[in-house]
Amino acid sequence: MPFDQQDCRQTIIDWIDDFNRFITDPPDHQNNGENLFLVDSFWRDALGLTWQLNTYVGNENIITTMRQNLAKIGLRDLKLDYEASLPQWVNRAGTDAIEAFIKFETKHANGRGIVRLCEATEQVDTDTAGPTWRAWTFFTAIDSLKGHEEQTGRNRPTGSSYSRDFRGPNWLDKRIVAQQYDNRDPAVLVVGGGQAGLSIAARLTQLGIDTLIVDKNSRIGDNWRNRYHALTLHNQLHVNHLPYVPFPPTWPTYIPKDMLALWFESYAAIMELNFWTDTEVTSGRYNEASKLWDITLTLKDGSTRHMAPRHVVLATGVSGIANLPKIPTLDIFDGPVVHSSRYHDGDDWAGKNAIVIGCGNSGHDISQDLYSSGANVTMVQRSPSLVVNIEPSAQFPYRLYEEDRTTDECDFITTSMPLPLVKKAHQHFTKQSRDADKPLLDKLRGVGFQLDFGEDDTGWQFKYLTRGGGYYFNVGASDLIAEQKIKLIQNDNIDRFTADGVTLKDGKKIPVDVVILATGYKPQEHLVAKLFGQEIADRVGPIWGYGDGLELRNMYRPTGQPGLWMIAGSFAQCRINSKYLALQIKAVEAALI
Repeated sequence: MPFDQQDCRQTIIDWIDDFNRFITDPPDHQNNGENLFLVDSFWRDALGLTWQLNTYVGNENIITTMRQNLAKIGLRDLKLDYEASLPQWVNRAGTDAIEAFIKFETKHANGRGIVRLCEATEQVDTDTAGPTWRAWTFFTAIDSLKGHEEQTGRNRPTGSSYSRDFRGPNWLDKRIVAQQYDNRDPAVLVVGGGQAGLSIAARLTQLGIDTLIVDKNSRIGDNWRNRYHALTLHNQLHVNHLPYVPFPPTWPTYIPKDMLALWFESYAAIMELNFWTDTEVTSGRYNEASKLWDITLTLKDGSTRHMAPRHVVLATGVSGIANLPKIPTLDIFDGPVVHSSRYHDGDDWAGKNAIVIGCGNSGHDISQDLYSSGANVTMVQRSPSLVVNIEPSAQFPYRLYEEDRTTDECDFITTSMPLPLVKKAHQHFTKQSRDADKPLLDKLRGVGFQLDFGEDDTGWQFKYLTRGGGYYFNVGASDLIAEQKIKLIQNDNIDRFTADGVTLKDGKKIPVDVVILATGYKPQEHLVAKLFGQEIADRVGPIWGYGDGLELRNMYRPTGQPGLWMIAGSFAQCRINSKYLALQIKAVEAALI
């Protein structure tokens, strides 16, 4: 039964007292920690106690790992975080628990965390009558490095660089010089200037690490600006802020691409980020002896520049190299074949016959854009796809951000949840969305659209995390398909492409003027191989997705290649995880790890 806030607070304080006795008692003491955690419990650590992003499952594993790290990390007393929400009764992933925010210190860092307590049902070793509460989930995260705090708030820069020197260079003069890199190399080279690149560069800059972003586009924000004309974000504004500077509250719920592109330009300027446009990384190799990279940059005029950063962060996202599958007989087609990354505006094909191959967000959006421009559109479905209405269904996972909490606290709660429980929560969201969207889904099945709901019914979020696509947030295209205004054919029903169209296996011929390939992007390991060679790509291994572990592979954490880091994902993922990636790089620079 739910506790009032005072009961929640006292229960948490009792548990914290027990934990503090555990970390101060010698290992052979009778207080071995076995009554701190449920048998089926989870500890997720974001650098706080292990310098790793990792998840540990089960009482014995958690206690053993903690014992191995307590002495060297120098963990000090846990205590309630009175600057956060007070302890309260919550339901997370279908389980009722007491949730509390905590603080702690280690030798080199200040930390934050979240503990969730549930009543123990297994046998407990205690003489105390009544219920015994144990940790169901435990989250520990580094918040700042002692002596290396972010240059924000009361730590903002002061001194000579910001003083009034009437005879010397002003702020703009210094910014111009800083971005030229005439007499130095950056400590960190960030490849890609989208939300991932901007987020990690902003974090690193506030930690005092010299960072340069390079991007092959001609203007900051072009990675959004140059996409198809009708594009807007599919999740709501309050989830999508970049670090430090939230979007204005006057902005629309769903941000248009060009508005976002302008924000990227402004963000880079006001966050004092060093950014080179029209610059492409064409090769790189790592010097094991010097621990430096030799990176070749090709500039707009064709000239090259060599740089020797200690760290390279690939921030090209999950939309890097276009996936151009070999489609049988497509080479016979005489018309243009355009990948979705090159598609711009449906008005270019008004009155024409278009085939769109692919049923993800881009395939649906492009089909709807073409239809709205007067094109005759046929969508080709190659495999089952997940469909959710953009409201309310696609927003179910973001309900936390609608509560009366700060974005930072919502981010922290989101990060605190271990993968198995996140999956359980998303199974619940998927069931909710299937029920809410049943009328639409039934209509889609009626016209032959093949549906799925993700592995183990975990929904669209896990499709994104494991394969980068395979779903659609319906903003109208599904209704057009259900009404057969956008025609649908299954890939298996295509017999062959011809010079002017497609012939189906039943003999029907479809005239085609343009083929749009909404076929997604290649895995990021292809880009690693292209830039740095297959040997380094093999050393790094698969990127993105979960594999056998409980954390994303090679993402926001050390890879198999020293000095090479990865960041990608949604705005929220980049905002959250850029902090932990930046702190790892800072800890390396400060010789702490």
